[in-house]
Amino acid sequence: MKYYDIATLKTVIFGAGKAAAGIQAFLEAPEAKGTLLGAWFADVGPLNEVYILRGYDTEQDLIEERKRIRLSSDPFNCGDLLVDLHMDSYIPLDFMPAVETGEFGPVYEIRTYHTKLNGLAPTIEKWREAVPPRTEYSALTIAMYSLDGGPRFTQIWPYKSANERAEIRAKTVAEGVWPPKGGPDWLTPNMTSTLAMPMAFSPLK
Repeated sequence: MKYYDIATLKTVIFGAGKAAAGIQAFLEAPEAKGTLLGAWFADVGPLNEVYILRGYDTEQDLIEERKRIRLSSDPFNCGDLLVDLHMDSYIPLDFMPAVETGEFGPVYEIRTYHTKLNGLAPTIEKWREAVPPRTEYSALTIAMYSLDGGPRFTQIWPYKSANERAEIRAKTVAEGVWPPKGGPDWLTPNMTSTLAMPMAFSPLK
């Protein structure tokens, strides 16, 4: 897949569970574009949020799906439960394979870094060197950079538990495997991290 997007749905309190059936139906509609890869609700981080990851073979398909959502009278079939909705478009780092669905979690860390204005290309090169040894410790679902908004990139890491995440991150830092050497030099302090759990219909479990 050449393009990805993440739709972030901010719901009313306890809205994620109530919205699940409508979201699934919206994504499975005959006119929908793209391939559903992951659907999660926030567990640690900004609460009452749902994250939808989809892949597209063409830019046109991504645009057509974006138009479908924007012009919908009931976006994601849960408009009465939505407080806010925003969508981000991405291109995968050029060395990343396509997202592989399956059971890798159930804890997924969705982590976004904002780079300096000239920092995206150097960051990609640092990651190109560091990702192969890092993924010997745990899988990386995807790393991708934004096509809209400020320069930033998003990574999604699956773990068996929050404890496993903490242990692996500590080990990779202690052994000098992570973060990429010199990589943080190109980042700003504007960073976010959310631990999310798969919804029942998510292809990534």
